Amino acid sequence: MAAMLSAFTARPIIELKSRDKSKIETILASGDRVLVGLNTGALRVYRLNEPASPRPPSDDSSPPQSDTHQPSHSQSSNSHSHSQSQSSDSQSAPQRKPTDLLREVERFSTRSIDQLAIIKEANTLVSLSNYHISFHDLQSYELIETISRTKNATCFAVTSNIVKDPATGIPEIISRLAVAVKRRLLLWSWHDSELHEHVTEVVLSEAIRTLTWANATKIVCGMNAGYVLVDVTTSETHEIAGVGAAATGGQGSRFGAASMGYMGLGGYVPRPLAARLAEGEMLLAKDIHSLFIDTDGRPLEKRQVPWQSAPESIGYSYPYMLALQPPAKGSLEVRNPETLNLLQTIELAGAAQLHFPPPNVSLAHAGKGFHIMSDRAVWKMDATDYDTQVQGLIEKGQYDEAISVLSMLEDALLKNKVGTTREVKMLKAEMLFKRRKFRQSLDLFNEDDVHAPPERVLRLYPRIIAGELSVESDDEEEEEAATTEDDENDKVEEEAGAHGGKGAKADSTADAASPVKMSGAGGFAKYWMGGGHRKTDSDAASIASSKLNVTENDDAASIRPKAKNTAEDSGRLEGKELTQAVRELNSFLAGTRARLQRVIDPETGKLRPRKITPGLAQSSSTDENLDALLTDTRSETDEQLEQELRRTFTLVDTTLFRGYIKREASRAQPLQRASRLLLRQKLHQDALTLLRRFGDVAADGETTKLKVNGHDEAEVKIPEQLRGPRRTVGYLQSLPPEMIDLILEFADWVLRRDPDLGMEIFLADSENAETLPRGRVVTYLSGIDAELEIRYLEHIVDELNDGTPEFHNRLVELLINSLRDDTNRGGKWEERLQELVTFLKESHQYGLTRAFGMIPRDDPPFYEAQAVVLSNMGNHKQALEIYVFKMQDYVKAEDTIFA
Repeated sequence: MAAMLSAFTARPIIELKSRDKSKIETILASGDRVLVGLNTGALRVYRLNEPASPRPPSDDSSPPQSDTHQPSHSQSSNSHSHSQSQSSDSQSAPQRKPTDLLREVERFSTRSIDQLAIIKEANTLVSLSNYHISFHDLQSYELIETISRTKNATCFAVTSNIVKDPATGIPEIISRLAVAVKRRLLLWSWHDSELHEHVTEVVLSEAIRTLTWANATKIVCGMNAGYVLVDVTTSETHEIAGVGAAATGGQGSRFGAASMGYMGLGGYVPRPLAARLAEGEMLLAKDIHSLFIDTDGRPLEKRQVPWQSAPESIGYSYPYMLALQPPAKGSLEVRNPETLNLLQTIELAGAAQLHFPPPNVSLAHAGKGFHIMSDRAVWKMDATDYDTQVQGLIEKGQYDEAISVLSMLEDALLKNKVGTTREVKMLKAEMLFKRRKFRQSLDLFNEDDVHAPPERVLRLYPRIIAGELSVESDDEEEEEAATTEDDENDKVEEEAGAHGGKGAKADSTADAASPVKMSGAGGFAKYWMGGGHRKTDSDAASIASSKLNVTENDDAASIRPKAKNTAEDSGRLEGKELTQAVRELNSFLAGTRARLQRVIDPETGKLRPRKITPGLAQSSSTDENLDALLTDTRSETDEQLEQELRRTFTLVDTTLFRGYIKREASRAQPLQRASRLLLRQKLHQDALTLLRRFGDVAADGETTKLKVNGHDEAEVKIPEQLRGPRRTVGYLQSLPPEMIDLILEFADWVLRRDPDLGMEIFLADSENAETLPRGRVVTYLSGIDAELEIRYLEHIVDELNDGTPEFHNRLVELLINSLRDDTNRGGKWEERLQELVTFLKESHQYGLTRAFGMIPRDDPPFYEAQAVVLSNMGNHKQALEIYVFKMQDYVKAEDTIFA
């Protein structure tokens, strides 16, 4: 399988000469120094040189031709193909050595050096040799002390972390050394540069084979039967479930399909591997089985890593998970820790060990690569630029992997993370659309961090829906495209379409298929017109394949994968498929229209007032991004913005109408009956006018003057059933919400005549009453009587469960104002006050700061309301002070404490 991307490139930096019979046992990289421990007990110190020029990416790397020693003839012949690839200039110029040998300490140890580490703050080099731990001076490499207590040590692990002193609160660097001596775990600690005298010892159930720090205070001990998590501060141990309990030898516990405590053929027990991944996550592996855990030892809900063979070593280099196969295979696997898919395989002959920067190294350095060693060579693994990695995934159509990698990377490591993520999701949505997965496609187009421009979505539809925006060819154009040259262009167009792009056709058809020109559009208008979610950087533009005109001879076409010639990709969108696609399009356009309405009034075509909030951090939500774009319009005027937005609004509405007609004729009938609706409304108005004349008379009146047949007014007797406002209320209740203007016009006289009866128009238990435009009704009632407005707001909030913050804020304001302005503080006043307090407790939609500012400060009856709001704001201490000192209500104070 071809690699999805080139995340790392192997740069050989050290190679032993052929006549050198030594073998590399361990390495340690720190800054620009590389320490190499040999099987002879000698220590070599190298200085790493930066490469003179960037090396071409390659998955295969051979040992270097030159290092501190001259290569033999055989080595030169083995790398002959590598040297042939160099340019003539580089052949003539002297090549800079990747490393320089600074020093060799021949008597560093009497036996093989198995492991090295640094305690930087203590200027100490730690080594494992001859089954003992020794401390050396980091500058002179002279032996300081061999720790006799570590006799029979098999491995160790070091970590350094910044920790606040619990007594003083002053941060200090604490370094810890964990050593495995058979069943014993020995722990040393340095506080800044001083070695602590106390040595902690923890005895486990069996011999420790591997040590891996989970965090500053917890370490994972790998044993034959499983894993144990040890807290070094308390000496508490925790057997990790699912890996095989140490006490039972792993019997009865499952690790995927098999227990990790088994012994293989011939008594071989796989080495228990562990690696620290992203913050708070670890990977355990034995043989081909794996388990993800958190730093408390709890298993995570993740499937097993699909390794084909047991890895020799595992590790993590931000943001990828790594596995090194045994030296006989000599290959490094790079996987996505979220999807677990194999992204890259790098062949390295004889590679046997991974070396990573310590976990305390900052992200900026941790992501810069790691080292791999064999017994004869060392490679430095350089990380490819992250934008280039993502670009490689996009070019291969691996959109899910690209989205996953983008989500794992920090914003600072990419030139435009938000814009690139948005573009990749739109490319994926276009791919899903071509696979006839319309709902998934349109849902992705409509995600909060995407909100694709409607023009881009409409290009996927035929002309019957998208009009001139469609890239679909007419029948005549398809007949003319029968030539060989046009067929080739169509193939290139399909390939570009597989990535979300518009392949360039003949020049004569390109103009016809292009959208409305957007010169002069920018800022918010560009967002909707396809100009970008944010300012597009150069490399973000490079992945926006939909904006490229690709021809057969274009270099960009050579990197695009061949599109599969399936019926799904090549067939026209028609029949049931078109109906389904249009149904999903209507939902997308409805969402787009709702977002447009937030910034432009569809009735007047004018921009709504903008909220200028300088100094606020930019949020990831689309609504706040829109606010930011509206705040900074650069050189655009409001008139230009209005013009662009009106054009987009027209496009959305026009397409919605086309979609309704195409999808189902009955769905378009309400639009087609618009003229008849206006006629009916005129008849309703005449009937309501007559009812008002009949009903709005004196209570004891029986006649009124009306024009009869166009003649002068005459006394007409009013039927008893038409007297008063009840008949008008019933008539208004039967009208649909679309006639809200008519309802409000004729409800006025009813509300003034009989408020209780008139409110039944808005409070009735009917679909018409509940679906009335509530904002319009609230504004209307506020102009008549505040008490009527309170009744309606309480109805929609309490009974209809309307959570609109605007309504909750308005109700709080009305209740406070009515209480503050009423001088007659009787029983009804007390009931209203209790309503306010109850609402302040139960509602979570009103603005706390605003409500607190409206409540009178020095009026004792309002103390409880103040305390409730303060408690909701989290100021529990101030709330308790009011209950205890001002109200002296200790029962409510206790209730507040327990709440």
